[in-house]
Amino acid sequence: MTATPHNGKEQDFQIFMALLDGDRFEGKYRDGVRLTDHSDLMRRLVKEDLYKFDGTPLFPERRSYTVQYELSQAEAYLYSEVTDYVRKEMNRAERFAEGEGQRRVNVGFALMILQRRLASSPEAIYRSLTRRRERLESRLREARILLRGEKAKIEFQDSVLDGISESTFDDAYDEAPQDEREELEAQLTDNATAAATIEELQIEIKRLKKLEELARTVVRSGQDAKWNQLNTILDDPLMTDQHGSRRKLVIFSEFKDTLYYLSKRIRNRLGQEEAVVEIHGSVSREQRRKVINGFMNDPEVLVLVANDAAGEGVNLQRAHLMVNYDLPWNPNRLEQRFGRIHRIGQLEVCHLWNLIAKDTREGDVYLRLLQKLEAEREALGGKVYDVLGRLFDQKALRQMLMEAVQYGSDPQVKARLNQVVDGVVNHENLRQILDQRALVNDSMDTTRIQTIRQEMERAHARRLQPHFIQAFFLDAFPRLGGKVHRRESGRWEISRVPVSLRRRDRQIGMGLPVVERYERICFEKDKVDQQPRAHLVCTGSSLLDATIDLILEQHGQLMKRGAVLVDENDASETPRLLFYLEHAIQDGRRNRNGDPLTISKRLQFIEVGEDGDYGSAGAAPYLDYRSLPESESELIQFHLEAEWLKQDWESKVLDYAVTDVIPAHLDEVKKQRLQQVGRVEQQVKARLTKAINHWDHRAQMLKEQQQAGRQMRLPAHVVQDRADKIADRLQVRLAELEKERQIMPSPPEIRGGALIIPAGLLARLQGRAAVSADDQVDAEARKRIEQLAMKSVMQAEKDLGYTPRDVSATKGIGHDIESGDSQGKLRFIEVKGRAQGADQVTLTTNEIRCAVNTPDQFIL
Repeated sequence: MTATPHNGKEQDFQIFMALLDGDRFEGKYRDGVRLTDHSDLMRRLVKEDLYKFDGTPLFPERRSYTVQYELSQAEAYLYSEVTDYVRKEMNRAERFAEGEGQRRVNVGFALMILQRRLASSPEAIYRSLTRRRERLESRLREARILLRGEKAKIEFQDSVLDGISESTFDDAYDEAPQDEREELEAQLTDNATAAATIEELQIEIKRLKKLEELARTVVRSGQDAKWNQLNTILDDPLMTDQHGSRRKLVIFSEFKDTLYYLSKRIRNRLGQEEAVVEIHGSVSREQRRKVINGFMNDPEVLVLVANDAAGEGVNLQRAHLMVNYDLPWNPNRLEQRFGRIHRIGQLEVCHLWNLIAKDTREGDVYLRLLQKLEAEREALGGKVYDVLGRLFDQKALRQMLMEAVQYGSDPQVKARLNQVVDGVVNHENLRQILDQRALVNDSMDTTRIQTIRQEMERAHARRLQPHFIQAFFLDAFPRLGGKVHRRESGRWEISRVPVSLRRRDRQIGMGLPVVERYERICFEKDKVDQQPRAHLVCTGSSLLDATIDLILEQHGQLMKRGAVLVDENDASETPRLLFYLEHAIQDGRRNRNGDPLTISKRLQFIEVGEDGDYGSAGAAPYLDYRSLPESESELIQFHLEAEWLKQDWESKVLDYAVTDVIPAHLDEVKKQRLQQVGRVEQQVKARLTKAINHWDHRAQMLKEQQQAGRQMRLPAHVVQDRADKIADRLQVRLAELEKERQIMPSPPEIRGGALIIPAGLLARLQGRAAVSADDQVDAEARKRIEQLAMKSVMQAEKDLGYTPRDVSATKGIGHDIESGDSQGKLRFIEVKGRAQGADQVTLTTNEIRCAVNTPDQFIL
């Protein structure tokens, strides 16, 4: 799983996608086979395109401020001298021959890091220069022992740095954890040098001593323009709430030296030691969790000072204020940092201050970039931060900044760098990248979002209440030999789980293992986190699944034997049959057992009367029926022996299902699946054919070179074999896709049935009046009364500005009307129409279920 599947690197993205479908993403990414339709595999949108169902943005607004500060005279001189040292050493490293390319790269990276520490703080550059000078002095002593003469060439062995190249540095540097990055930086800055002789090394050390002394002077003077600017930000009105209390703040630096320096100064500024906490690469994972938890929950902890050890995967949304004390040279990290506070659930506008020194070479480039970004942010609604990593595909920001350091005094170079920034950060380029970033072009319109929301609201209204799961489990579990005891309100203890259940979980092979005992179980989410923590028994729970499976095995045949149930809400005197019908749709593939693969399955309830009129009984009709006690069973004996019940109803219901029920299910599945299979087949053919042609062509070239007498590292037959294997894969996958097209229904099965006795019939047989005064009204009059009530409520809803829809014909959903407001939000209305003189109404179990599920949307 990854939150950044693309991140500006198409090749890496396609490797990720190959994990999902190796044929559609075969081989190395090449231009010409970029796949644009990933809608069946993933969707990706930038934060500003995500909305809640009520139409409001999912993420709050974010605002970024570029804050420039002017270096003091001493700081400016130190900057000038260190930058001159970095520039000259980088130019000197260019002389290394091709065989010493690794050393040239190491020196370049070392000096780049030194320049970044110069921009970070006087403390960071002072300590860096000291460590570098001490390390090079140590190496000088070693070289004098091993070599003779000042002109002797020094062969430095930077084995720990081998393998870092210009092309792989960004990946190795960005993907590694922060502690490894810090170790890498230390190795580079302390070891890599462009000195080729002892004499050159002595000259460099002498220069470092001078720079070290300059840095020490600045540190001791207390002159720090950057800190002064942060101090000003700490007094910004945004830093306090309406009660005058200080809000929480996150400050990002790049280096531990700066981080410690800032923490000390902020503690002194606030006068509270516990107000500031730190995260960096040396902080253990366990301690890091404690620091984050304290920052999120402890009102005394006000400021978190961190480097990029807190840059990814950390939730800091307790704060909505952030300062980039140091700007990263990788633009992706700007978004990663902002994302620590700009998260789902953040309710406040997020503010970010970026500190940049005036009149510095790399600062000028970054300033130009941020100013352009801010202009485009207003035009694009804030989306620019999501695509910073995509802006510099042609020339990395790091390279531009180092080029500014090396050649920034040249007006032509400066103008060209500005032109590059203006070229990448322009409206058209950003719009194109945003379109690519979405990966799928079928962004949902408002109508589609509204439809999804309404479907979710309907599903929520009809969901199975924890009450039903609880009632089933607490009855079934003891029948299987389990021991369960009530403890706190809504919570139980299981002291013994029978062996049969513990074995059953391994047989069905789903979910977590069923254990021997449970300290607490519960059936409602809000009971889980009390102490001791409870295991939630819900759909998908292995304990519940194993219980259901064992109960079905032991007693499932009872459903086929049938039952007699009473419908208390039916005042008629006409019995009917209820059948539980299961049917599945399969395709031509096979599962592990060799059986056809089921791709869709449904359980439906069908009712049929003596007249042979079939109809749907709704989603869960049994919830509104009760069992028939023995005291009433004798009354209906005559009806149990009625001639119409002796027909082969099972065969008739199966015939009805084959002609009327299954075709609609089959058409629905076919429409969805065939379209998807066709899209996959088209993409598999394109990708694998491209790969086959590539390896065929390469094999042919190798054959020609072999025939010309050249010794080849890779034989032609090996390459040809790869092309042949991909061709075989293409045929196998096409055959598999053809099987997916072979969509067909399996024979339906009747899982159970029941005879439904209306309450009206039972009342007459008992010699008593119908259940309610309302039921004394004849059927025609009752129907007319209900229609009048529906008409009245529908009109009332229209008068209130709603759009009502009559759904009373749909059985078992628990309401008669769906009424939507202007945003499409639904109200579920149950209508009860009664004759004059009736003094009660009756709510069914399904109506109560709907009301409990959606208390704010249900109306009686």
